[in-house]
Amino acid sequence: MSSMGIDRRHFLVGSVVTLAACSRSWAADAAPSAATFASACRIEDGSYAIAFLDAGGRIVAEHPVASRAHDVAWSRGTGVAVAFARQPGRYAVAFSPRAGGREPLLFAPPDNRAFFGHGVFTPDGRLLYATENDLDAGTGCIGIYDAGGSFARVGELPSGGIGPHELLLLDEGRKLAIANGGYETLPETGRQPIDIAGMRPSLVFLDRLTGDIKAKHELPETLRPLSIRHLAADRRGIVWFGGQWEGSPDATPEIVGSASPDRPLRLLQAGRPLGPLLKGYIGSVAMSHDGATLAVAAPRAGRTLLIDTDAGTLRAEVELADGCGIAATGDGFVLSSGHGRLLTHHDNGSDTTLADLPGTAFDNHLRWLAAV
Repeated sequence: MSSMGIDRRHFLVGSVVTLAACSRSWAADAAPSAATFASACRIEDGSYAIAFLDAGGRIVAEHPVASRAHDVAWSRGTGVAVAFARQPGRYAVAFSPRAGGREPLLFAPPDNRAFFGHGVFTPDGRLLYATENDLDAGTGCIGIYDAGGSFARVGELPSGGIGPHELLLLDEGRKLAIANGGYETLPETGRQPIDIAGMRPSLVFLDRLTGDIKAKHELPETLRPLSIRHLAADRRGIVWFGGQWEGSPDATPEIVGSASPDRPLRLLQAGRPLGPLLKGYIGSVAMSHDGATLAVAAPRAGRTLLIDTDAGTLRAEVELADGCGIAATGDGFVLSSGHGRLLTHHDNGSDTTLADLPGTAFDNHLRWLAAV
């Protein structure tokens, strides 16, 4: 899928009409409470949507959006989901998939900001933190939105780097972990990286209440082309990341690693070179519910690896063409692909097809809507 440039004013006007028109798009024979997964996708006619699926992989609602979306943030406390435009984008849409008939709510960052694809709710669901780009300064920031009302922007924090992508809440919601990709992108040029030669990727740990940076870990100079993109935390509180290599393919390093506020970045050493095997690109990561298994998806390689987070060893490998979305469930992981396939990898090591939806191309992320 390719990104597209959009005029912000025309997009907002058009999207409000579109979303209002589809506010009752729940399937007539499926209650909204049936929604178990959410994902951005491209549908059969080439347009884009946010899909909500039941536990069997059936789409129970499909809400159109004007351009490609990326991840969906989910609040367990309030049952609200927010889908973000693909980086660098200018829209987000809030849904209440279990509220029964409540219309989607469209909101946008200020004119000099762009969303970078990800967000996270506080544990009580009252605030939403979103990764953004300061278009004037070229630096990363974290926008803060009031999730209790109309998602008005109420503040921001520095991301501690350039090009923030995914972020996590740690320490019962007090601390943010932020993956700074290391390069800037702009709405007018889409995902075209700016200044690859000057990349400075970092993993930052930030106190969200004070804005103080508690730790900032950077890669050594030889690994500066490794953009830190996606995050998940294990049961020890260690944050694992998946990277995307922007350097020469011949020099592809390991692209999965970990760190904590008091432990520097370490790349995974699993006994054999995995970076080249994964074609230098991790599209998403997810942690098992017990925090013992990390799943990393490499869609360009058609592989998802499962890693033992305690031992740092490879536990299993799942082949899925263009597979990128990952959602941890009570029985393992569900994987989604750009070809519309949903695959369940069970804890016992077996794989079963959950659904085949050939007219739907799922985007990079699959979100499990945990019980409220």
